[in-house]
Amino acid sequence: MAVAQPGWAEIAALLPPAPSLPRGSRGRELAAWTGRAAGCLLGKPVEKIPREGIEEILRATGRWPLAGWFTAAGLPADVAARWPWNRRSAPTSLAENIDGMPEDDDLNYPILALSLLERHGRGFTTEDVAQLWLDNLPAGRVFTAERAAYRNLLDARPDTATHHNPFREWIGALIRADVFGWVSPGDVRSAARLAWTDARLSHTRNGVYGAMWAAGLASAAMVCDTVEEVLDAASAVVPAGSALAAAIGFGRDAARSGDVRDGLDRLHEAYGGLHWVHVLNNAAVIAYALAKGGGEFGPSVSIAVTAGWDTDSAAATVGGVVGAVSGVDEYWSKPLDDRIATSLPGGERRITDLAARTAALAEGAA
Repeated sequence: MAVAQPGWAEIAALLPPAPSLPRGSRGRELAAWTGRAAGCLLGKPVEKIPREGIEEILRATGRWPLAGWFTAAGLPADVAARWPWNRRSAPTSLAENIDGMPEDDDLNYPILALSLLERHGRGFTTEDVAQLWLDNLPAGRVFTAERAAYRNLLDARPDTATHHNPFREWIGALIRADVFGWVSPGDVRSAARLAWTDARLSHTRNGVYGAMWAAGLASAAMVCDTVEEVLDAASAVVPAGSALAAAIGFGRDAARSGDVRDGLDRLHEAYGGLHWVHVLNNAAVIAYALAKGGGEFGPSVSIAVTAGWDTDSAAATVGGVVGAVSGVDEYWSKPLDDRIATSLPGGERRITDLAARTAALAEGAA
């Protein structure tokens, strides 16, 4: 299967110099997985609800500004009708009904990436990714760019990322990339190369760069002491002249002054015309939430959700970074009960087991 995409050498030539970071696992894998799951879970019930709807729900339930799980308790009927919860997620992601981490593509893909690396090693190919999708992903649980690529695979088309795929610069590849960073602690360039190999199946240009950036964030988060250091290191795997680099820079700049409302106003003014699952607006939010959250888990994931674009995906990425750097307190970790539901073969996974498998791969890369 020939995928018509630039080669890695062409991509690497566009990148700034790689930073010199410590290498090797520091035992942060469990916190990273837990943080990703908790951040995703926080955003699930309000996925597809715009920023103003999220604020109205929180004010109506006495939980504004966001600092914990959403609840339907006390939500007036008119507000609930105006801003209905995400239909699939509400039964499993509100404070009153959380029982482990429910199934979500933001966790399915990292679990699949772990299997990919265990099966094929760090030399896996885009063709290996394609076959793993066909063998493991239910067609009904792939969306946007991934669904277009999946359809193209079934049609035996080589141009999987570009044929009838208007979603190829959306966020889908970014949400698949964390594991590639976690198994490459401190080696952001290697993490980005793994993410590129995966992303090119379904995405192009900024869609691919978003995956590379997410992998860079995850890699740096395994060894850096502060979130700012993570952001600086990850910037080295994004082409400097790209729209993605501009969005990340915009998000970080917006965090330097003003309160959260002011910052989110700036982000929406600049990127509000994009679809809510585009990579550019969500990358700006991820950068903003990481920079503004001060390395604290709750505030960081809450900002990512309050922004109101791809709430669960943005908060998952933010949660993985801040979880690795700062840890995840019991309020956020306990409801997960060490369990992640999945639509992949084999069913429910244990977070501790996923972390141990990730650590084994990270140690093997050292």
